[in-house]
Amino acid sequence: MRVVIASCSVDYSGRLDAHLPRATRLIMVKADGSVLVHSDGGSYKPLNWMSPPARLAEVAPDDEDAEAGVTARWEVIAAKSEDRLVIRLFEIVSDTSVELGLDPGLSKDGVEAHLQELLAEQVEVLGPGFRLVRREYPTPIGPVDLLVRDAAGAAVAVEVKRVGGIDGVEQLTRYLDMLDRDPLLTPVRGVFAAQQIKPQARVLAEDRGIRCVVLDYDAMRGLDDPSSRLF
Repeated sequence: MRVVIASCSVDYSGRLDAHLPRATRLIMVKADGSVLVHSDGGSYKPLNWMSPPARLAEVAPDDEDAEAGVTARWEVIAAKSEDRLVIRLFEIVSDTSVELGLDPGLSKDGVEAHLQELLAEQVEVLGPGFRLVRREYPTPIGPVDLLVRDAAGAAVAVEVKRVGGIDGVEQLTRYLDMLDRDPLLTPVRGVFAAQQIKPQARVLAEDRGIRCVVLDYDAMRGLDDPSSRLF
């Protein structure tokens, strides 16, 4: 990972256009190709970013940029769209690169881990004819919760959460990109499965062609007794 603190301006073009005027910010360049621009606030969410796969190139400032004091220009270009992130660097305060190595992934809480286990055992919850290939299927950026095959034999990657948010959709998106590069699996579809899926996460998932499935934890544990219901 490369971490740069610099005075910079940022322009994003593609599905939408956005501009960040010059200010001192934190820029993160990750090994998976993602680039994130953070301010000193706003919690974990970056001000702007480019999701992988993407390619970063450093180009010489043109005359107009040089006259404005730009010392370096980074162009981050998406591999699968026309989106482009342009970062103009005026002054670099700090520039550090560190090899983080393979991350073991997030340790799930008891409910989330049990959901994954139950879904692996009851994979037909996703649809008739589905069968499990493997739990914790490895990718270069960490294991996807479940890899399954549908009734037609197509590969499906499943990310399991207790509460499904935007971060989980982004995580599954990265896994799908990695898995889709495997000629034995492509094309790979995605399923985002959770006890509760936040509205924004559902919108993002469906926009990316990812199917959302709400899991009934009690029913999967055999605790839901239909005879005890009033309705």
